[in-house]
Amino acid sequence: MTLATWLLYVAAVLVLTVTPGPSVLMCISTSVQHGPRRAMAASLGSTTAIACIMLLSMLGLGTVLAASEILFSALKWLGAGYLAYLGITSLLSKASNLAVPNASLPEVGARALFARGMLVGASNPKALLFFGALFPQFIEPSAPQLGQFLVLGVTFIFFELFWLSIYALTAARARQWLQMPRRATLFNRVTGVVFLLAAGLLATTKRHAA
Repeated sequence: MTLATWLLYVAAVLVLTVTPGPSVLMCISTSVQHGPRRAMAASLGSTTAIACIMLLSMLGLGTVLAASEILFSALKWLGAGYLAYLGITSLLSKASNLAVPNASLPEVGARALFARGMLVGASNPKALLFFGALFPQFIEPSAPQLGQFLVLGVTFIFFELFWLSIYALTAARARQWLQMPRRATLFNRVTGVVFLLAAGLLATTKRHAA
């Protein structure tokens, strides 16, 4: 892999990771409700799920998923169902969850947030197809592929964690502003709608045969 190829990959990953999605929204919501440290636990969970997807893709399971209608549909509906659950939970949550600092909001452990992040990160089965299609475009077939894959994987994980950290810190700074009751209600509603939209988009995705 040449430096020019890697820089092109960096540009593609930069655009992909900075764009808000379910993982970013989860990170922002967690940071507002539980603080940036807890948000990082969720971010690590999401990134771990993505790393697992990249590993599965390297092992060729992305091709299996592309060829299996049953497996693809099962993962798709599980992911859509979980995103819909997050959306409904946000829509039904009370404004006081954000409006009152250190209120009776139940403490959520780092492990639980890590697991929640993994579920969100793994909620899109199209990720397997995406990484299965993206990596080969930047890997030189005549050179050892494991090292190249590690470079691409580490690069993606770095940018993913970097932007999630930025979003978490920014949301933490905006927490006081969001703690106004009406703004808290609006935040919950917007969060819920975005998660539901993500669930709907995921539910309508179609398998592309290999």
